[in-house]
Amino acid sequence: MKDAAPQAVYLSDYTPPAYLVNQVHLTFRLAPEATRVISKIAFRPNPEAQNSDFFLHGENLRLIRAAIDGAEIKPDITPEGLRATVPDAPFTFEAEVEINPAANTALEGLYMSNGMYCTQCEAEGFRKITYYPDRPDVMSVFSVRIEGDAPVLLSNGDAVAQGAGFAEWHDPWPKPAYLFALVAGDLINHPDRFTTRSGRDVELNIWVRPGDEGKCAFGMEALKKSMTWDEEVYGREYDLDIFNIVAVDDFNMGAMENKGLNIFNSSCVLSTPETSTDANFERIEAIIAHEYFHNWTGNRITCRDWFQLCLKEGLTVYRDSEFTSDMRSAPVKRISDVIDLRARQFREDNGPLAHPVRPASFVEINNFYTATVYEKGAELIGMLKRLVGDEAYKKALNLYFERHDGQACTIEDWLAVFQEVTGRDLAQFKLWYEEAGTPRLKVRDEFKDGTYTLHFEQQTPATPGQDTKHPRVIPIAVGLLGANGDEVQETRVLEMTQAAQSFSFHGLASRPIPSILRDFSAPVVLERDTTNAERAFLLAHDTDPFNKWEAGRALARDGLIAMIREGAAPDPAYLDAVQTMARDETLDPAFRALALGLPSEDDLAQALFDMGSTPDPQAIWEALEQLRNARAKHIEGVARELYKAHQVTAPYRPDAEQSGARALSNAALAIISRIDGGALAARQFESADNMTQQLAAWSCLLQAGAGEAATQAFYDQWQGDRLVIDKWFSLQIVHASPEDTAEAASRLANHADFNIRNPNRFRATFGAMVMSPAGFHHASGKGYRLLAEWLIRLDPLNPQTTARMCSAFETWRRYDAARQTLIKAELDRILDTPGLSRDTTEMVTRIRGV
Repeated sequence: MKDAAPQAVYLSDYTPPAYLVNQVHLTFRLAPEATRVISKIAFRPNPEAQNSDFFLHGENLRLIRAAIDGAEIKPDITPEGLRATVPDAPFTFEAEVEINPAANTALEGLYMSNGMYCTQCEAEGFRKITYYPDRPDVMSVFSVRIEGDAPVLLSNGDAVAQGAGFAEWHDPWPKPAYLFALVAGDLINHPDRFTTRSGRDVELNIWVRPGDEGKCAFGMEALKKSMTWDEEVYGREYDLDIFNIVAVDDFNMGAMENKGLNIFNSSCVLSTPETSTDANFERIEAIIAHEYFHNWTGNRITCRDWFQLCLKEGLTVYRDSEFTSDMRSAPVKRISDVIDLRARQFREDNGPLAHPVRPASFVEINNFYTATVYEKGAELIGMLKRLVGDEAYKKALNLYFERHDGQACTIEDWLAVFQEVTGRDLAQFKLWYEEAGTPRLKVRDEFKDGTYTLHFEQQTPATPGQDTKHPRVIPIAVGLLGANGDEVQETRVLEMTQAAQSFSFHGLASRPIPSILRDFSAPVVLERDTTNAERAFLLAHDTDPFNKWEAGRALARDGLIAMIREGAAPDPAYLDAVQTMARDETLDPAFRALALGLPSEDDLAQALFDMGSTPDPQAIWEALEQLRNARAKHIEGVARELYKAHQVTAPYRPDAEQSGARALSNAALAIISRIDGGALAARQFESADNMTQQLAAWSCLLQAGAGEAATQAFYDQWQGDRLVIDKWFSLQIVHASPEDTAEAASRLANHADFNIRNPNRFRATFGAMVMSPAGFHHASGKGYRLLAEWLIRLDPLNPQTTARMCSAFETWRRYDAARQTLIKAELDRILDTPGLSRDTTEMVTRIRGV
């Protein structure tokens, strides 16, 4: 049967811990099926506690013995933990437990990955290792002894002793249990060193399985760049003598910032030009930076409770976005971030899974590692910085680090330093953290007697559990262009605080063309009646790169909507404008590659739904195909010029310059392949000397229906590389026709290389199916049935990955009655599964609306 009536946890019910921890000593005696964990924990009563109940979290543990101050006790054991009577004074609690890492397929706590011991303790995995107050506001110094026959034994902090069959580690910085880490296995290190600006000599290592040691160089350079950047931009130095990264094949997330011992999904750290694309390199660089930046924004200062998760994640996502912008192209990074925000977070905000950046309640915290907490949380940091200015932002961050180092904090603590530095009242801004939903920002304009006025109205739709919404503080970056394309008003930030508000610009000779929401200055949906001529003008003349791109995207979207709803032909205004843009050599090639992209199927489905139309996934796919084919005919000549002009002949580098050139030439190749049936792509596939070029060519061949030979050749070449074979799984499904998408996923799920226990392989297969909306939402319902079947199989093994994959169903209410009936049947089938996990039960219940 299901987990018994899982209960919600509420932010309003927070109480301080009854006991604090002075020091933790752990001994691990490793054995795959019977690891012994011996803990010695020095507790003291918390003077701020509201009760004296001594409770330690613990799950799936076999207690061997327990003692307080050396005297054995018989504690009260429940499935959730342990209770005991303790002195009203400082005391030492000791316990010995046995756990089974080999049987831990959920990949939380201590588990095995291809013979390697590793841990994942965020959010609540430490309770599966030993009895402990597993909450982020209990911080302590940890000392760890590991005993086992693995040649490499790692934990947090600095190494203090090692010998035959053992290693001891000490982390002098107090941390919550979720930052604990242990790794043991047959590993090889890629070493380097870094000297901090104060002169600390830091040993750096990336630990990998034998055979992967040649895939670490880029990751190491990314780590050193991150350390330098954090010193130069935020004044934050590293604070231990060693920094270790370990690559793990079986990992539910991208990476984990454990103090001094970061554990990474292999896909987020291993790379070579032959096996990784430009996009992989950029992602690896960003994730390594993100986890390193957590050393201060997450580790040295952590969150008081899991409701404050955005405090560490939103701030750190913002910091890693700044880093990538500095390392590469800031405009391209911003556009890419907004594409991702709209695809994932706006979708979340518009559906049954909508929740505030700081949730008010949850059943399972693992279900709130979301785009809202991470990406929208980062947008709030960006808005705050835009409102207060760069200098005040810097002062506030310095005060935050100085005041709260070593503490577990809240959003109130974060906002307080900005209020103190600037004198601003941020009570209204705080609504961004407390209310879910994406505000709709309507604007109309007028021009009279040299004065141009913009009239704004904001309104946020109701979301689950929040019918009433209040006006937000919205920074609206606006510039004005003259008829000749010159800027008559440089970017000015308008601060909207009311439900309706107007702003005027005086002394203008003629009616300007407005460029509104420059740099996407707030995470809102802008609604304004305009014309294709104005959009084409902005695409040609806007000085703001984001709004230049946005104008082209809006031209394409409106043309596609007309094609879907009215059967219109592809819009000539779009075709002409995109041709002009594509051949403009003053524009960054990476920008042009992005601008050649089209709105996604999901984006168009939501746009249609917002307009009162029921989206037809097949009709959306057909319209996109029709526009792609029309565009290929219209700009084939330009595409061939771009392909030739942007070939990279120099030795491969994954930097912004070369990556941009390859992105544009491969966008051109995709256009050409619609004309030549993949002939040019076949030549590129044969000659490619890096994965970016090989994968782009194979994608074009698959799209052209000419990829059978290349598919087999790709597999034959790369069958020994697990990360490349993930790509092999995904692309076949992504490029299948809607009729064949589910069949392709089913066929590959039965391939000998499919492994349901590996999250990367599962996501490569079923995530790819979900990324093909016309196929997933096929009218027969076969996509829904296939996904539900495999989620039911996965849930007993890995509830966390299962629950996250359930979000594929979150948009079900936008579709027609027949599809809704099919989806409801699969959601109910999942919910009726005996023994369904708490993670999946909560997600499906929220999606289903029961």
